[in-house]
Amino acid sequence: MAEKKKKADFESSLARLEEIVRRLDGGNDGLDASLKLYEEGIGLVRECTKALDAAEQKMKVVSLQPDGTAALIDADGGGDEE
Repeated sequence: MAEKKKKADFESSLARLEEIVRRLDGGNDGLDASLKLYEEGIGLVRECTKALDAAEQKMKVVSLQPDGTAALIDADGGGDEE
């Protein structure tokens, strides 16, 4: 359930961010309103970045190699030894 809430939060944040970009690109809002939208957008970018970083970390798996060393394996099968 928490996964669905996080996804919904990310999706709604991204949708709101897209709306803000459209409004700012339109140039129809005044300076004060545009600044408020910009500040809100910056906050949403930070939230979305955190969510994407967390998702990326979940996609990495530590795997024990045959020689006994550990390797960080991405979900796509690529890896970086650590």
